[in-house]
Amino acid sequence: MVVNAFPVASSFSRYVVLLPALLVGAGLIGGILILLGRAFAETVREARHPRLIIGGLVALAGAVVLLTYLGVNLPKE
Repeated sequence: MVVNAFPVASSFSRYVVLLPALLVGAGLIGGILILLGRAFAETVREARHPRLIIGGLVALAGAVVLLTYLGVNLPKE
């Protein structure tokens, strides 16, 4: 019974040790996404043709979704 509990305790302690690093990493990624999102919003606001920028992003996302659905893979070197 004690032998079976050891791997679970080892796994739990690993998560406890890694949790602060995961939280700091998630916070950094969130902060960067907020910063980039605000910069993009400001760029779109100041653009002469903001609909063109938004339309291009929608077209790019649509192309990625379509190519993924069709199963197209990029060539490997």
